[in-house]
Amino acid sequence: MANAERSSLIDPRSGFCKSNSTFYTKRNPISLPSSPSLDSVSTVKSDYVKATSSSFYIPIVCLAVMSLGAVVTTANTLYTAGEISKQIADSKPKLVFTTVHLAHKLPDGIFIVLTEENEEETTRGVIGVVSEMMKKEPSGERVRDRVNQEDTAVMLYSSGTTGASKGVISSHKNLTTHVARMLAESSLQEQVFICTVPMFHTFGLLTFAMATVALGSTVVILGRFELNEMLAAVEKYRATTLILAPPVLVVMTNEADVIKAKYDLRSLDKVTCGGAPLSKEVTEGFLKKYPTVRVLQAYALTESNGGGAFMDVVDSGRYGTAGKLTCDVEARIVDPDTGRFLGTNQTGELWLKGPSISKGYFKNQEATSETFNREGWLKTGDLCYIDDDGFLYIVDRLKELIKYKGYQVAPAELEALLITHPDILDAAVIPTIPMAYVTRKPESNLSEKQVIDFISKQVAPYKKIRKVAFINSIPKTPSGKILRKDLIKLSISKL
Repeated sequence: MANAERSSLIDPRSGFCKSNSTFYTKRNPISLPSSPSLDSVSTVKSDYVKATSSSFYIPIVCLAVMSLGAVVTTANTLYTAGEISKQIADSKPKLVFTTVHLAHKLPDGIFIVLTEENEEETTRGVIGVVSEMMKKEPSGERVRDRVNQEDTAVMLYSSGTTGASKGVISSHKNLTTHVARMLAESSLQEQVFICTVPMFHTFGLLTFAMATVALGSTVVILGRFELNEMLAAVEKYRATTLILAPPVLVVMTNEADVIKAKYDLRSLDKVTCGGAPLSKEVTEGFLKKYPTVRVLQAYALTESNGGGAFMDVVDSGRYGTAGKLTCDVEARIVDPDTGRFLGTNQTGELWLKGPSISKGYFKNQEATSETFNREGWLKTGDLCYIDDDGFLYIVDRLKELIKYKGYQVAPAELEALLITHPDILDAAVIPTIPMAYVTRKPESNLSEKQVIDFISKQVAPYKKIRKVAFINSIPKTPSGKILRKDLIKLSISKL
């Protein structure tokens, strides 16, 4: 953490922003054990501590908790009280860091530490506020537990795009591997990041709560994604780097003239995309409007802690690929039916192995055995192939392949075609029928027949879309992955 003293976290909504000052993270962890109000819940090694907040204090909270040997677990801030209660019953956290606006979602009997000042009526269960706790010096009475690399550091719940969400257990070694991976890229030290990725998500937590602190980068933490707020932050803080989902690139491309007239984005140097492969049409369209911006493609899973594939789209001259494997990862392509290892340009399930691969699933030995083999290989569930030059191509999720009259169809292929239509903002395809959910551009009168005909002209007969429904927005995970299971439920409810 040699650059930690240079690292700054900026909260545009706080007083720090209004006074044009930045908040510098401190190496001294939050004085959790020295606070009198926390004596009864003093956190010890292997205890679970939950964070359900998008506050810019979360990076400091997480580093402090992990330094004690305790385990950080997070929750989606959009979850209902029932969904959060289910996770709390699962992990049994010693205390929860959250905001006063989210505290009402927590069950009774939970100790709460607020990540922001509470000017409202006292909330039940609140025993402290982070900003006040940071003013206290550690008492020095506590003897810290020794933390080992193989000890559990975080437990993040998987996105659950195709099934129930599972708690993914990752060690300190898993996390520091990702940090070391980013430290190897020295140019990142001078970057100014805009963090729109929630820190309950693996990429947000690993990158913005850990790696950027080690790098000495500046991070502007928005807490939630809102396009105009993000663009205004790029202009105000001269941001250089954005992390975005592919549909946002489509919007920025379609609205480029309006955006560039309103915001000064000349500082923007690179945009990194994940969650889904970028098509050639989307990439070229974006670069035509923003020719000085580099487009990077990344691929990883919650279970791989940032390990996967990465590339600069223009430098590689490749489109539709996730890039080449990161330096610390091995890969296999395996026939999902026979278990046979496949060669280049052959499509099968991607397996990954390396020091960032997580330890397994929390209290779920069956799922752990199904996903991680005895040799330490992670079965990603992604249907992929690797070409002769080592570039990884993601075809689709194995569980999401559409099976129609004996043929297999990848939803991602149809979705990539759909978003090239001038009247379509976003789209998702589900295996029932098969069917497409489409988000139209404002004031568009695009019809179901027009969508079906648009695809029919470009694909083989068995790949045709048979039904179309229009929807205000496509449900997605924080990383931009389509929540296909939600759309399947919606389609069934309409029968």
